[in-house]
Amino acid sequence: MEAPKHHAVGLGATWSIAKQGLRHMGVARSAESLLRINQPYGFQCPSCAWPEPEDGAGLVEFCESGAKAVANEATRMRASRELFARHSLDDLRGRTGHWLEQQGRLTEPMYLAPGAEHYAPISWDEAFNVIARELRGLDSPDEATFYTSGRTSNEAAFAYQLFVRAYGTNNLPDCSNMCHESTSKALGDTIGIGKGSVSIEDLVAADLIIVAGQNPGTNHPRMLTTLEKAKEAGAKILFVNPLPEAGLQRFDNPQRPTELVGMGTHLQDLFLQIRLGGDLALFQAFSRLLLEADDAARAATREPVLDHEFLAGSTDGFEALQEHLRGLDWDDLTFATGLTRAEIDEAMALILPSKRIVVCWAMGLTQHRQSVPTIQEVVNFLLLRGNIGREGAGLCPVRGHSNVQGDRTMGIWEQPPEGFLDRLDEALGFSPPREHGLDVVNSVKAFRDGRLKVFVGMGGNFAAAVSDTEVTEAALSKARLTVQVSTKLNRSHLVTGREALILPTLGRTDRDLVPDGPRRGTPQFVTTEDSMSVVHASHGHLEPPSGELRSEVRIVCGMARAVFGPPTHDGEADGHVTPTGTSSMPDGHASDVGGGSGLGTPTGRVEDLPWEAMARDYGLIREQITAVIPGFEDFGARAQRKEGFRLPHPPRDERRFQTSTGTARLTVNVLEPIAIPDGHLLLQTLRSHDQYNTTVYGLNDRYRGIKAGRRVVLVRPEDLERLGVRDGAVVDLVSTWEDGVERRAPRFKVVAYPTARGCAAAYYPETNPLVPLGSTATGSNTPTSKSVVVRFESVRG
Repeated sequence: MEAPKHHAVGLGATWSIAKQGLRHMGVARSAESLLRINQPYGFQCPSCAWPEPEDGAGLVEFCESGAKAVANEATRMRASRELFARHSLDDLRGRTGHWLEQQGRLTEPMYLAPGAEHYAPISWDEAFNVIARELRGLDSPDEATFYTSGRTSNEAAFAYQLFVRAYGTNNLPDCSNMCHESTSKALGDTIGIGKGSVSIEDLVAADLIIVAGQNPGTNHPRMLTTLEKAKEAGAKILFVNPLPEAGLQRFDNPQRPTELVGMGTHLQDLFLQIRLGGDLALFQAFSRLLLEADDAARAATREPVLDHEFLAGSTDGFEALQEHLRGLDWDDLTFATGLTRAEIDEAMALILPSKRIVVCWAMGLTQHRQSVPTIQEVVNFLLLRGNIGREGAGLCPVRGHSNVQGDRTMGIWEQPPEGFLDRLDEALGFSPPREHGLDVVNSVKAFRDGRLKVFVGMGGNFAAAVSDTEVTEAALSKARLTVQVSTKLNRSHLVTGREALILPTLGRTDRDLVPDGPRRGTPQFVTTEDSMSVVHASHGHLEPPSGELRSEVRIVCGMARAVFGPPTHDGEADGHVTPTGTSSMPDGHASDVGGGSGLGTPTGRVEDLPWEAMARDYGLIREQITAVIPGFEDFGARAQRKEGFRLPHPPRDERRFQTSTGTARLTVNVLEPIAIPDGHLLLQTLRSHDQYNTTVYGLNDRYRGIKAGRRVVLVRPEDLERLGVRDGAVVDLVSTWEDGVERRAPRFKVVAYPTARGCAAAYYPETNPLVPLGSTATGSNTPTSKSVVVRFESVRG
């Protein structure tokens, strides 16, 4: 163990990138790949969803996190059939997630037969037949669930939801259910759209940026460059978090030589070390103090603090909100936040002079029982001064996966809006199901209770990502069939139903060529949507690890054809749609189809949807998206712009709020702090610096000073003294919840660390077993992974 760092990126990150590249790719392959990340006609980073600069990408538009993701995807290591022959299922289950990740790229479809101990190769046609047999054999389409990872492209996501709804269910859980679902719910109810309202230019133009419950130095490092530009333009930065984080203390920009030698930019002007789950109370305190400052200003005939014209004309609920805020007890607010009144007043000294404020947040706000009201309080705070829908101000939820926002835009949602289903029906000619489906947590419950029989996962690592690991794995094991579409081996491949399939797919870096037909060998591209609603094209460039790999789109269309059977009309007989234009792409990529004909089924039968044509020309899918999803007009042509294009956002673009009242909604939220029994702490699960979601690249956490291990729990020294636990002790973590079930994560080393009082932190997925499946955020059903009540039990020996 070492002392935590007080600065981020710089030489340490540069050296880490070089090591990762050389280890996995070699010199030439590293240079070829890294310099294409987030570049025009390059590929979109498979890591986070932070956008490119609006004035155009620079020569280097990747960070350490992105470089690790690319190096591990573009690795020369292969997880071939020989690996599965050497290792039984039980053997693989005993390996760590880190070991599984390091085995390399999958190379061909693998099948686990009933009762078998080893996966064995299977042809694609045979694999699709297994899927078709099981899906056709169910009593109801609602006995299957279809998960999506946030890495899936827009084209694959649209095709996937089309297949699932054509099959007859809305069981479309996705990784949003476990991360920013609270954001989508809170923003959808209050401003009419579940997306952030700012651009990078807004952050640079802000007077104050509040970063709450987010660690950009590890999870979104390219954001630090934007924050640096904002600081240079005069912005102040308020950091609100239970842990100090190196990235917000000092940023050593590796593209500025002077900063590589310790002359970086100090970003945070003030750090509020908040108690876990205290953000709701903090933003209520801020809003209460805004009201009081406005009272004082008006009494003195000074300029009002609040934007009364905006509140009167564009919002509802102000009278109820101010009555509630004025009635709050300061003792309750300071207890919930763990802050003193003086610390809150110090933050207000930054807030009051700032006319333009942006609030950024991530999982630190979204994974608590009161996450939805917490984010609604953020909205209240910004609305009071008109800080939504104008330059330099607004809402900035920072997404943690490269296309998680785009997947939701494409219809990956178990609760699809009626308007989306109506347009799907009208444009593509079939009637999708209307009853809402199952999210992640409810899918696990349904497997546990025997109501689900088939699991299909489009990317991701479902078994490792979901809470209550023991319950989740036992539930999935009850399935008849589990199907995983993946690039690399992970824990979910080892938590199987009676039968299991692993279907290897192309990664973001892999070249995607039309497999057959008149356009055989033509490169295809896909698109993604970043955290700020900008859509970019992504062009893979590397030779795939194996000729057996198929794109996600092709896999989806193959499953659909196998399940639905052959078409009943002649138009799909050759499975080919002829483009009407010629290529305008500098690298020879095919142009999109034109004319709008042949998008759906001419007979109303789902087997007559153009599945083969979609697999051979993603331009057809983009035409379908144009016909179904507002904002994608002329998608094919706009996707080929090197700068991409921004989707419409009514609150940002027009200050128009498509809520139930037609106005932005100020909400009253009752504070309900979590009671912590004596002898217990409140635990948050979090990533290490050598980790991306459930993918573990290494065993170090450089900025926090952790080396060669992940089973550590970070605790404030004063709390260790109070609990009678010594620094370096080995303990079991035991969570307590209302169901009375004891959940245990064994053998964690205690590390004295400057956490917030009464709070602890440890890495997931190792701590996911502690999070009860039923403990979720009200309104979003997101697991409460940032507020787990735990106690320590000493381990002998």
